[in-house]
Amino acid sequence: MPVTVRSYAKINLGLYIGPRRADGFHDLRTVYQTIALHDVLRLEVVRGAGIEIRSKDPRVPRDATNTCYRMAERAMEALKARGKVIIEIEKRLPVRGGLGGASGNAVAALLALELALKKRLPGAEKLRIAAEVGSDLPLFLIGGTALGVGRGEEVYPLPDFPSVPCVIATPEIGVSTPKAFSDWDALMAASSAENPSQANKLTLSSTSDRINTFSRVISAWLNGSQLKTGKAVSGVPVRNGRGRAETLLLDLVRTGIENDFEQVVFPQYPALRDVKNAIKKSGAYYASLSGSGSSLYGLFSTRAAAEKAAAKLSTTGVPAVATSTLTRQQYWKRF
Repeated sequence: MPVTVRSYAKINLGLYIGPRRADGFHDLRTVYQTIALHDVLRLEVVRGAGIEIRSKDPRVPRDATNTCYRMAERAMEALKARGKVIIEIEKRLPVRGGLGGASGNAVAALLALELALKKRLPGAEKLRIAAEVGSDLPLFLIGGTALGVGRGEEVYPLPDFPSVPCVIATPEIGVSTPKAFSDWDALMAASSAENPSQANKLTLSSTSDRINTFSRVISAWLNGSQLKTGKAVSGVPVRNGRGRAETLLLDLVRTGIENDFEQVVFPQYPALRDVKNAIKKSGAYYASLSGSGSSLYGLFSTRAAAEKAAAKLSTTGVPAVATSTLTRQQYWKRF
């Protein structure tokens, strides 16, 4: 019998890019947050061998380049299982949109495979396999709010915020993540061009400084002493009860966290900067590019405000939808 699961999306609450590592990846710091938008994935294991990917969306690869394909290969081996794995992906999320659609699909395939075979892998083993397949896959084995470090594959659960209304705008622009990283490296090199003899040293220093800055901001934000004083890091009064947690989310974004990719993506795609500004003008208390884009999001105080903003964006030709963030408990309950 086929197993049907939801494959949720994510946004990045801040994303800082560090220096390029020896393995070719960059060190990153980000806060991941799962949201209620999702794809639908159906999986079954039948007689035979191999992996078959099905999708009505022509942009979804059907071969071994698909993250679901690579995940299923590794998972079948780890589970010591036999059979042909058929994975049908119903795409509702944009492809290459910065919402982690392909990564979420792969983790959904892993969890659906466990259900189909009635076998389970240890949690640490699943995280290891997920990290091998892609950088932000492990997030989807955690859900809710999580700190991402390393190249994004190291994830640590953070205290969840209450569900917050948000708007996701998905302009029909394809942004290449490898190119965005390359453009970031070029930007850092250019910033050091005035002193060629120290260029590499300065580039490494500037990118490392940004990583350290983000780490300090997050550490200070998480520090329990901020609650004892009645004020959070940014000076916002901290309320009691549910309101206190909502204030802490507002406090996090008021610390000045940002997405470094905006510095290289917006100059190449000015329309994306315009969409971000439109989201902010619609009443969002925080707006940002998600990942390397091209999706953008805004956080709102009420569902009504988010729905109004999404409708306004849609009338200007920008696809947008009102949704909400998902706590860890909501993520797994709805999965």
